[in-house]
Amino acid sequence: MIGAPGKARVRLGEVVVLNRVLAYLCKMLGKLTGWDDTIVALATPPGIGAIGLIRVSGPKTFGIVGGLFPAKDLREQPSHTLHVGLLKEGEETLDEVVVSLFRGPRSYTGEDVIEISCHGSPYILERVMQALLHAGARLARAGEFTQRAFLNGRLDLTQAEAVADVIAANTAASARTALHTMRGGFSRELRDLRERLISFSALIELELDFSQEDVEFADRKQLYHLISEAEQMTSALLASFRLGNVIRNGVSVAIVGKPNAGKSTLLNTLLNENRAIVSEIAGTTRDTIEEVLNIDGVLFRLIDTAGIRHHTSDVIEQIGVGRSLEKMDQADIVVYLFDVADPIAGVAAVREELVAKGKPFLLVGNKVDTAEGAAARGRFPGELLISARDGHSIDVLKQRLVDQVLQGAGAGDGTIVTNARHYHALQLIQLSLSAIRKGLDELLPGDLLALDIRHCLHYLGEITGEITTEDRLDYIFSKFCIGK
Repeated sequence: MIGAPGKARVRLGEVVVLNRVLAYLCKMLGKLTGWDDTIVALATPPGIGAIGLIRVSGPKTFGIVGGLFPAKDLREQPSHTLHVGLLKEGEETLDEVVVSLFRGPRSYTGEDVIEISCHGSPYILERVMQALLHAGARLARAGEFTQRAFLNGRLDLTQAEAVADVIAANTAASARTALHTMRGGFSRELRDLRERLISFSALIELELDFSQEDVEFADRKQLYHLISEAEQMTSALLASFRLGNVIRNGVSVAIVGKPNAGKSTLLNTLLNENRAIVSEIAGTTRDTIEEVLNIDGVLFRLIDTAGIRHHTSDVIEQIGVGRSLEKMDQADIVVYLFDVADPIAGVAAVREELVAKGKPFLLVGNKVDTAEGAAARGRFPGELLISARDGHSIDVLKQRLVDQVLQGAGAGDGTIVTNARHYHALQLIQLSLSAIRKGLDELLPGDLLALDIRHCLHYLGEITGEITTEDRLDYIFSKFCIGK
């Protein structure tokens, strides 16, 4: 612990050494607990395909695969080369394959890795897998290849988690964000801050050895400047989490309005398909209909709801109206669709209700293609007039939806936080930065200031994985798919 001058204390440099010793002991423990064996898994989805890829990683990789590949002695071949030949178990030919060699540490996992490209027959892939298991490999656990990459220093924890996000990406925006993190964009920002804080902490702790001389090695003004920069960066990353959630999970949009306002027609036009039944009979839609639409890289979950009217004797329609109101409360954005020929008072009342609830909404007047709507003019701030039937201003509506979500925070190549674990740690970093600033304001002694900086360094290390526990790692990587 940090103590007053003259008392025993652990310095930052000693902590760094201790962390390295712990990392070495963890690696040695890994050899005793199964992390130093050779693993195998199918890296392509199950089912029939042209090609199936089997990945093998570990210290005995070249011996295990080489024993099934008589065409060449793989142990004599250079790294990052491809070899074509028959794969055989005893006298039985399993398949003609392409073998890709990657010698550690210049491989994905940092270990010796071989990838076997087989024909995509489920039977062949199963036979090859069984042969590799008979030869001494074991089945990999979920995410074990990436976990080994992390443990061997090939990736930090943010990069490793981004691998799963890249695999799960279903839009251009989510893929771009995950790739930026996987390439180390997020890590570089945190690493720079961490290194500068370590430098200041070391200087502050050095002052403790010269406390009798009353000297300062750490420039407090520079530390103020660093804390201000760090607070700005942390605030921006925390603010990006809302956008990150949208990019990762999509945003729900409830299309609500009176019966026969054109909600189902609008859904069909947005999707460019006849998804919902359209009829002149009011109350055709009795239940909610949900579909997904990708607009400029953002996923929107569109919900077509039953027409809202409070005076109906139809029991089923009453249930539908209830579900519509429920979806309206749950949605991230409400599109209130109304007939431009409707009385203004009713629309104004709904608008006031949405404003009072604080619910993000778009006010959309429909049917400007009709005789009654031809002369319609916007009567409310931000009101949009469209024709769901002929597509008039539908592109404008799509852009309004995107603008409502992004609110000027473009989904470019900058760092966007999408991970709840990172968000929680950033909140703690922000609190610890505030504590450091408060300590500077109150002229706290160096030992207490160093303690606040160490708290901040701890939370930074939790994000990148420099400080973590085995249980947490197991939980994180258990969410990966087998073979990655």
